[in-house]
Amino acid sequence: MTASSQDLRDRWKSFSKCVCDGARLMVGQGDYEVYAAHVRKTHPDQTPMTEREFFRNRENARFGVGNRNGFRCC
Repeated sequence: MTASSQDLRDRWKSFSKCVCDGARLMVGQGDYEVYAAHVRKTHPDQTPMTEREFFRNRENARFGVGNRNGFRCC
């Protein structure tokens, strides 16, 4: 049984996304698309943050900006 090159590319793309998503989560950076889909589904009355706002929000949470309990090195 041999896999087509398109199948191999699709599997590699899926694997790569999984690795990248895992790495983002390890450093406290969530997946914007998952966040936006969640907000649209469970909070239809709210507008999701833009990707830039989401990134800044996650960075602030990670580093404890605004008296949040996050990691701070200094």
